Amino acid sequence: MDNPSTADTDGAMETRGIEPVPDHERRGRVRELFPTWVAANISVLLLTMGAALVVFNQLNFWQVLIVAACAALASFGMVGLLSVSGKWGGAPGATLSRATFGVRGNLFPGAILWIARFGWETINAVTGAYAVLTVLDLLLGVRSNTALIVVTLFLFVACTFLVSGLGRKALNVCNTWSTYLFGVFSVLVLGYLVATMDWSEVFAKPAGTTAMMVAGIGTIAAGGISWVPTGPDFARYLPHSASGRKIVGVTVSGAGLVMVPMVLMGAVMAVASPGLAEAADPVSFLGDLLPTWLAVPYLLTAIVGMLLINSLSMYSAGFTAQTMGVKLPRAMAVSINAVISLVGGLLLMLVATSFLGSFITFLILLAVSFSAWIGVYAVDMFRRRSRAVRYDAAALMDTGRSSRYWYVGGFCWQAMVSWVLALLVGLAFTKCDWFAGPLSDTPVGRYGLAWAATIVVSGVIMAVLPVPRENTPVDAERPAEAAAEERPERVAV
Repeated sequence: MDNPSTADTDGAMETRGIEPVPDHERRGRVRELFPTWVAANISVLLLTMGAALVVFNQLNFWQVLIVAACAALASFGMVGLLSVSGKWGGAPGATLSRATFGVRGNLFPGAILWIARFGWETINAVTGAYAVLTVLDLLLGVRSNTALIVVTLFLFVACTFLVSGLGRKALNVCNTWSTYLFGVFSVLVLGYLVATMDWSEVFAKPAGTTAMMVAGIGTIAAGGISWVPTGPDFARYLPHSASGRKIVGVTVSGAGLVMVPMVLMGAVMAVASPGLAEAADPVSFLGDLLPTWLAVPYLLTAIVGMLLINSLSMYSAGFTAQTMGVKLPRAMAVSINAVISLVGGLLLMLVATSFLGSFITFLILLAVSFSAWIGVYAVDMFRRRSRAVRYDAAALMDTGRSSRYWYVGGFCWQAMVSWVLALLVGLAFTKCDWFAGPLSDTPVGRYGLAWAATIVVSGVIMAVLPVPRENTPVDAERPAEAAAEERPERVAV
């Protein structure tokens, strides 16, 4: 059985680990999620992605607007919906997933999600380091070199580790102030673009194809999809009485408030400077397009934003590590991700030949890997909408045969079959720089809908298979074969 850490207190440092939050500590407010999801999207990568929609997908202004809005609604709509399970169970998503896949079965999708999160944190760390290098160049004329890259990346990762180690309350405060600052400077940048851009050229751009629009939605949505399994982590302190609809609304509005204008700004910038989508790094172009008095403070607030994005990611990654069996407090478990982000970041900055190519490939694979989990978890969560069959706090922490979520041999075979098959189907539809699946030339593959197909396949298979039967203490004491003989073929959860 897992050893729960010390309970959370009213201090700045959060000491609670993966153990469910008791009802008397559920003092969170739904509105606190708003700055969290605003901060989760404060990244100049959205500018680069918006530019890519114009340069590579050949979309016009209005198509980019539709793509950005649909991506925000689709991805963070799922984040909000599955965040409700955090309110039900009071535990992180990685821990609640034990109820879906089984105590042992959960280790397999958990490992995939953990590895994918390493990549996302590495991308953000590299972007933050590039932003620091750009500021040093603009203010002091200091040119980038290998030693400076190592130092800036190390400092960025170290700051991320320190902030994420403080926990939920410190992150909430940082997110709130970051939202205000970034909002102010984003409005200034938007105003500058409005005043200086040749808008006749912007609106004269011809429309792209529907296929490229649909593919663009998947690319932009991939970042939001990666937050779905961690949504419950930030809703676990909400009381049971918190409105699920408000959770979804606040999540989508917080993310959309940043995603849509940022992607649009990137698209507009690409009209003036088409080469920015192919730049060696995703940040330096701001120094060319904006005056120094605006570029520097904007980049500084963006650096804080990207630091918070990585802190939120590492905060949840600490829970994933503990669920995977890492016997460390959450704050120390975060250090594993910090080290991997540092090593991976150095490889991406010093060895990789194309940041954007590596980033787009990563996004495609990221969306598929997370989508297989989403479909299975969503169906299981839907079955738990009745309060009588929601998550058992003691069973979530019990990793032995006595656990209610032991199922058969520690695996929920229905969930595992659904997850594996959906993952294989999603990869078959996927095409990226590294490989092309056998179904990548079908309409689903050409439209970039591998992630959507993965969710549908995993959800449908999970829904049509027999409903899993959770164990009882009596079941746990008997051999699995004997218990199976006495079970009815289909028992509602």
